[in-house]
Amino acid sequence: MKAQVNEIKEGLQHFQGTEMFYQIPLLKTRFTDGLKYLANVADCFWLITDTSVIAKSLMNRSEFITIDFKRLPEEKQDYSGYEAEIIYSDGNDNVLEKQGYKATDFPLDELRLFFVNDTLMLPSEY
Repeated sequence: MKAQVNEIKEGLQHFQGTEMFYQIPLLKTRFTDGLKYLANVADCFWLITDTSVIAKSLMNRSEFITIDFKRLPEEKQDYSGYEAEIIYSDGNDNVLEKQGYKATDFPLDELRLFFVNDTLMLPSEY
């Protein structure tokens, strides 16, 4: 598992900007090459869909949204009942929404994404 995590982290570092946009048909959300890579290697298309739905619902509160996935430490998991959470903010540390996940198979402990102009991307692709 650790080898996979290191491979994913190393692979994500290669994305600067994007050459192509992909789209979630029903949502009309675009996503970048970096997220396409992440979805394929980590089998996490659910992450793109979930974050897109929530971020789109927050667009009236902020044009720029940061999305932070964090796996919770075990002591917090016991307390909250969640294994991970995703925090949506306006880029100025003003939390707009939090979503808890009771279970996740996402291999990374944390990940930051940006959502702007109906497009989901890695920070290095902004």
